[in-house]
Amino acid sequence: MISLTLLVENTARGMGVLGEHGLAWWIDTGSHRVLFDTGQGMALTHNAKRLGIDLARADAIVLSHGHTDHVGGLEAALALAPQATLYLHPRAIERKFTGSDRNPRGRRISIDFVETEAFRANERRIVATRDSVEIVPGVWMTGEVPRETDFEDTGGPFFLDEAMSQIDPLLDDQSVFLTTPKGTVVVFGCAHAGAVNTLRHIARLTNNTPVRATYGGLHLENANDHRIDETVRALRACHPQKMGFCHCTGLHAIRRLWDEFPASCIQTNAGIRQDFP
Repeated sequence: MISLTLLVENTARGMGVLGEHGLAWWIDTGSHRVLFDTGQGMALTHNAKRLGIDLARADAIVLSHGHTDHVGGLEAALALAPQATLYLHPRAIERKFTGSDRNPRGRRISIDFVETEAFRANERRIVATRDSVEIVPGVWMTGEVPRETDFEDTGGPFFLDEAMSQIDPLLDDQSVFLTTPKGTVVVFGCAHAGAVNTLRHIARLTNNTPVRATYGGLHLENANDHRIDETVRALRACHPQKMGFCHCTGLHAIRRLWDEFPASCIQTNAGIRQDFP
């Protein structure tokens, strides 16, 4: 039995479970355990304890990209699981900013612990790669996702410098996917590479194995109707049995997805658990 528990998300469900803008997933294959992202850091350990999950048992910790709401709890997670291998894209350590024309300086959305590579302490095994890698048996990270579509972008104003002069292509963005007897389970972090690009990449990596379920953030908050239409079209082609979209997907896009796939969409808050026999 494979289980997928949402430890951190903007909203929460369940007595005593905290909501926090961010994302963290606990993947338990029965023989191995993977922590995918760590939220901002305030809710991770609290929610794990509340949900009966022992983070110290993690065999691996995977980062979807270097934004604070996904890596803020990394230091605490690594301290609890000193034996866990850390997986990340080499560019996840870059300084990262967001901003707009209204402000002359960008707002930093990365953290010192990652930028200074303090995570390399204590001789921990680190896998920094652009390639797709099997993290534990049956659980893979996509590696760097090729940007092929002409309607997808990173989803917002992201930069590599405070002056907002260098656009961040967010090449560090990646997702996780699980192989099960009934198909592939896809878990997005933020899909800054584009949900359609990511699904196409996973299809190639899995030799077009059917998609069983998809979860996570799609960063469609600022997407135009054409991009959302194309995302719906790609999901319809995959026809997952279950879909749970949250975090950065945006309420407008989530409403559209629920309208398009009412039998497949589920409410996706911190505290939920999905099982895959």
